[in-house]
This record gives sequence, C-alpha cells and structure tokens, in this order.
Amino acid sequence: MAAQVRPAPYRRGARFAVLAVAALLLAGCQSAPVPAPDTEVPVRPAAGSAPSSVSFAPLRGTAADASELAHPSLAVKIDNHEEARPHLALNRTDLVFEELVEGGITRYVAVWHSDVPDEVGPVRSIRPMDPDIASPFGGIIAYSGGQEQFVEMMMATPLLNLVFDYDDTGLFSRADDRPGPHDVVLRAGEAVSRNAALAPPPMQFSYGTADPLVAPALAAAPTSRIDLVFSDARFPAWEWDGAASTWLRSQEGSPDLEASGERVGATNIVTLRVGIDWSYGEVPKTVMIGSGEAWVSAAGRTAHGTWAKDAAGSPITLTADDGSPLRLAPGNTWVELVPGEGSATFTP
Repeated sequence: MAAQVRPAPYRRGARFAVLAVAALLLAGCQSAPVPAPDTEVPVRPAAGSAPSSVSFAPLRGTAADASELAHPSLAVKIDNHEEARPHLALNRTDLVFEELVEGGITRYVAVWHSDVPDEVGPVRSIRPMDPDIASPFGGIIAYSGGQEQFVEMMMATPLLNLVFDYDDTGLFSRADDRPGPHDVVLRAGEAVSRNAALAPPPMQFSYGTADPLVAPALAAAPTSRIDLVFSDARFPAWEWDGAASTWLRSQEGSPDLEASGERVGATNIVTLRVGIDWSYGEVPKTVMIGSGEAWVSAAGRTAHGTWAKDAAGSPITLTADDGSPLRLAPGNTWVELVPGEGSATFTP
C-alpha cells in the first residue's frame, strides 16, 4: 500500500518564514560582518567524488594529511532528549543531521571522519529515515537498537552495523553519571580502528572559499540568527559569531553546551524543507528521496535554493536559485531536516 503522508501534528499552522524582501534588498547595500573571502583556495573536489591526492577531508572540505583520512566514516544515532544532554564530542563531527522523531523531539545522525574522538554519545535507536541519511557515507553505522523493521532496513544497507543490543565486543558501555536509557556510550576511536580497512567516504557536498556565498548572483542576505521550529518541543537556533566565524547553537532558548563545556558550533548550516511520511504509525519518517527548498548559511550569509536526492545511496545536491551549485565553506556542517509544518526564519 502506498505511503500516507499527513502533516506533523505537533505545531499546527506554522509555515516556513523566509527572508523578507527588505532583507534581500539590504543585502545589496550592506556587507555581511564576515572576514574577507579567501582568494587563493585551491579547487576542491565536487560532491560524489572520492577523496583525491589533493588531500581534502571528504566530509569537511578542509585540507588534511591523506594518511589521516585512510579509514571509514562513523555515523552514530545520537539521543537529543533533555536527559541526554550534554552530548559528547559534537564539535568534532564532520556532519550532523537533525531529524524529527516521535513526540515532537529530535535526534541526530552524527558523522565523524576527519577527527574521530575516543567516545561519543549518548547513543539511541534507529529510525526509518536513517538508512537514507547514512547510506551515502558507506563505512560504519552505530546505534542502540530499534524496532525490528527499522533494524532490518539498516542491516540491508552496505554499511557495517554496530548495535548495542547485539554487542559482545566491549565497544559500547553505560555511563554511570547519566540516567538510563540516555547513558549508552560508544568507543568511537576503537570502532574505527577495528574496521580501518573499510573505504573512506566520498564527498557529499561541494566546497568553496571561507565566504562561499559572496557572488552577487546568489543573492545571499546577511544573517545574524537562524530560528528553526521542528515542533512545539524542539526549536533550535543558531547565532552568527563573526569574530569566531562560527554559528553557535541554542536549544529551546538556552545555549547548547557539549560535555566539554564548549558551545556547540558549526561552520555551515544547511536547512532543508522536508516532507514527513506517516506510514509507520506514530514514528515519523523524514522523506529524504526527492527534492525541496534549501537554505545554505555560511560566513554570516544565507542563500536560497533547492535540494535533491535521487536514491538512498546518493548524496544531497544543493542548487542555488540561479542554477549554480550552492557551495559550503570548509568546515563542519549541520543539516537541519525541518518538516514542512515547521518553520525556518533567517534574521539579518
């Protein structure tokens, strides 16, 4: 039977709030409070290509020693319940995908490759959209378990599955200082080293300079703050820190701090407007195969465009309104999978 799609029930009447025309006009007469763009950055590989001899980290677009990239990526399903905070090593990720789950809360698919920490977590269970999110990276996926049908979906991917419920190798443990079930921790470095023969991930996005949206044709508007609404229970925000060239994250009005005490930050915020498939009862499935609106925020600017993904194993393609590629700044990226009934507001 065909999948039924219905609106998310958590926040009725919410719409995507895009940049006002006035803000776009402002972009033409006001420069963003960001450093001058790089002028001598070498050409980086395009999305979908394998790591090259130029030695760019495939999931960050940053220069790196090739020998340090010769291992698989590690994708981990990360809890985002209030009792799961603070998280471990989110600032060392290459990519993080935030997705809606049941009850209106969110969870993450966090991906480490260029900088794999000793431990990550808290680790939680898989959801039906996760195979479509994680498949393009290859390598390893780690999670605590899940409904049998969702575990079978993930097991059917080419990824190596590491599952807490089935683990007898000591890769997972429970942290004494955290409440269950928000206490599962993965020995990330050990998980990667044991499986170092697996292939590194291919490039997922295209990268430009430190200010990749500066071209006038992109019509990127200055952005000081991004407010996202997944539901009444989850409304993260990002503030641009020009001095640090970083977006700083808040959750439900409070600064988002990881276990190290550092504010969670990112070089790029990619906001995708997505549909929700309700075929699995109360478990929402983010629809990842298809296309929709996209916003790329980097270096204190935001450009509008579209996203497209044609198969589970394909990367997400980002295209600007003028038809050119939407490129990211070299660095870590958060991909915000905001439901169509949610909202995204970009403040100049």
